[in-house]
Amino acid sequence: MTDDKPEMVAQKREKEEGLAADPNGVKDVEVAGEDKPALNDQIPYHRGWKAMPYVIGNETFERLGTLGTSSNLVVYLTTVFRMSSVTAATILLIFNGTTNLSPILGAFISDSYLGRYAVLGFASVASLTGMLLLTLTAAIPNLHPRCRSGTETCGGPSPPQLAVLFLSFFFLVIGAGGIRPCNLAFGADQFDHRTKSGRKGINSFFNWYYFNFTIAMMISATVIIYIQSDVNWGLGLGIPTILMFFSCTVFFLGSKIYVKVKPEGSPFSNVARVLMAAWRKRNLELSDEQQLTSFFNPPLPGGTVRAKLSHTDQFRCLDKASIIARSNEVKPNGMASNQWRLCSLQHVEEVKCIVRIIPIWLAGMVYGIALTQEWTYVIFQALQSDRHLFGTSFEIPAGSFVTFNMLALTIWIPIYDRIIVPCLQRITGVEGGFTLLQRMGIGIVLSIIAMIVAAILEEKRRSVALQHANSVSSMSSLWLIPQLMLLGVSEAFCMIGQVEFFYKQFPENMRSVAGAFMFCGMAISSYLSSFMVMIVHGVTGGEGRKSWLDDDLNKGRLDLFYYSCAAVSFLNFVYFIICARWYRYKNLNEGLNEISMEESSSLSFDEEEGSDITSHEHAPIIYNCSEVREK
Repeated sequence: MTDDKPEMVAQKREKEEGLAADPNGVKDVEVAGEDKPALNDQIPYHRGWKAMPYVIGNETFERLGTLGTSSNLVVYLTTVFRMSSVTAATILLIFNGTTNLSPILGAFISDSYLGRYAVLGFASVASLTGMLLLTLTAAIPNLHPRCRSGTETCGGPSPPQLAVLFLSFFFLVIGAGGIRPCNLAFGADQFDHRTKSGRKGINSFFNWYYFNFTIAMMISATVIIYIQSDVNWGLGLGIPTILMFFSCTVFFLGSKIYVKVKPEGSPFSNVARVLMAAWRKRNLELSDEQQLTSFFNPPLPGGTVRAKLSHTDQFRCLDKASIIARSNEVKPNGMASNQWRLCSLQHVEEVKCIVRIIPIWLAGMVYGIALTQEWTYVIFQALQSDRHLFGTSFEIPAGSFVTFNMLALTIWIPIYDRIIVPCLQRITGVEGGFTLLQRMGIGIVLSIIAMIVAAILEEKRRSVALQHANSVSSMSSLWLIPQLMLLGVSEAFCMIGQVEFFYKQFPENMRSVAGAFMFCGMAISSYLSSFMVMIVHGVTGGEGRKSWLDDDLNKGRLDLFYYSCAAVSFLNFVYFIICARWYRYKNLNEGLNEISMEESSSLSFDEEEGSDITSHEHAPIIYNCSEVREK
């Protein structure tokens, strides 16, 4: 040891301190305790929680700004822009629908061309521009309709005024399209999933991300809406704009320490190629043991963010896309001659990941029905209940009851993340305490219980009101809190579990698409909820009968509607259990990443499965069909 060169001694010291550096200044992953480093010097140094003040700070201010701007728009359009309720509702439906669909385009651009950092930066500036324009429509008198002097009649908005308003909406849609699918995945990118501490950090990050989101919703639903409605619209919209400016500033301040994952081309093209190649080779007999057919499975290119996926025996029809039917389908350099006829086994397995996710995604959409219905009708329940606080003269605003749902979520997340998860991990041995699907299942069960509790309480509220022949029941509206708290804890399990599930189970090069999937599912949940309301209202209210969803809850049967929602959620739970038992988690061949520091010194790169083989970089790895099944 005394003959070691100074460079080698310094290198060993760096390893002991947990940091490995290469001559190009690119640092390897952090090594701490039982963590096992990746031996690829192209992997950047993941700062982990050191980057979180910038990431979470950006997200918190962005949420406060965006939610503070959008949560009260219907009131702004009807009071300031003098629109009819129908016109305002139509404009907002189009705006909200476009906002929820725009993340699909943003995810495609992010994963295919620009990367998450560039898309987030551009989208943040676009959101700031949209908020600034919307604030100007309130602050500058000429940008919104004014009442004529000496008369109470007020005209509608002029074309130039509408042009500025719609231009602000346009920038807000662009901002939402880039921020929504990318900010969660970008934050998780700062942790190295190849290490134990990195995976633990990702699990906590998802919880704290949703925690901040809920806090922002609570502040927007109370403080900012109060300022907008009771103080001044210019100030009420200006505060979110200032917060969005802080969001942009914080985001760009952390630019030098971010891990910026580079895009690897359109993932949708790979999906299309696999489907086309599998269709063209649909007549090949994959199960014929005597047939000398092989799979095309080249090594991953250097610098890729993807991990090698193990072969699975589900959806074997897709495996045909990677069968080498003719020798001329592979070039001498090991590449496919025509990617629309021959795809790598890696691409096939990535498509399988997406196919497996879709049934779980559908269950998540149906789960959203319970959330949407509860948020909507609990306000009407509160309006027809005694809202005085403990017998005092103070009356709780009906719209504020939704905050109890958020309050339960904000209280539960820190307790779950810091106290319950460590205990569960020691008992179950599962990272995070429960598997992702178990967490989602618990959330669905809690939503069923919440709907049953809501039905029982509504039945009680209605009976008390009918006994005293009053429109407003004498039952305290505080009895509505239990159902909201249950739904909040349910959301903590199912929604956070869904977010984490999509991020981890989608292919690594489609993580922005995973974020877009979430918002697309929420949009469809809203449509399903509206459809369910129309069906129930039409079926139960025909031929002179009072609908279950009558405007006067005392004449309707909201309790039966809640029981119906619970029944739908129960059927969804049965469907989810079937899908969960069938589902197979993404299995990674991370042999390179699971090697300890001591073992790494005795291994060369070309001996490790899934590593970048320099001397054989273009040589395809071909497996016989029977060998692949055994793997």
